[in-house]
Amino acid sequence: MAETEVESEEELDEKKPSKLPIIIGVVLALVGGGGGFFAAQSGLLGGGQPTAESTEQAAMDETKIETIDLPDVVFVEVPPLTVSLGPNAHSQHLKFRSSLEVPNAYAADVEGVLPRVQDVLNSYLRALEPKDIEAPGALVRLRGQMLRRVKLVAGEDRVSDLLVLEFVLN
Repeated sequence: MAETEVESEEELDEKKPSKLPIIIGVVLALVGGGGGFFAAQSGLLGGGQPTAESTEQAAMDETKIETIDLPDVVFVEVPPLTVSLGPNAHSQHLKFRSSLEVPNAYAADVEGVLPRVQDVLNSYLRALEPKDIEAPGALVRLRGQMLRRVKLVAGEDRVSDLLVLEFVLN
């Protein structure tokens, strides 16, 4: 019986998997992590502390940003519009507010035709089908169409852009 116990212990030892691959894997992971940390801290990978050269470059970039000339434009506010949608729409009303980007020289001219701009926007929005307004990505397409119509009313060179400030369906 003693012989059977010795044989079964030897068989158990043979059946147990070796822990050597796990230990090697853990050691390699630690060495790899330490190497990656060193590379990032020393600046080999773009991380780490900024050097004097990179600080000077950042300061030069900031001065470039500050010296950029902005276009000479003003923003003319279009009075808000509330458009009732058709009976098949999920929402009952569209609340729309926008602003026109206008070169400073033409600000007075565009303000003079603002009632016509409001009329063309109102007419366009009322003529739309509910599916056109509620579709995903519809605002981008609608904005382009409205800008084209506003440019026809105010003049091609007098309006640079139409900014949508509010587009609420309720």
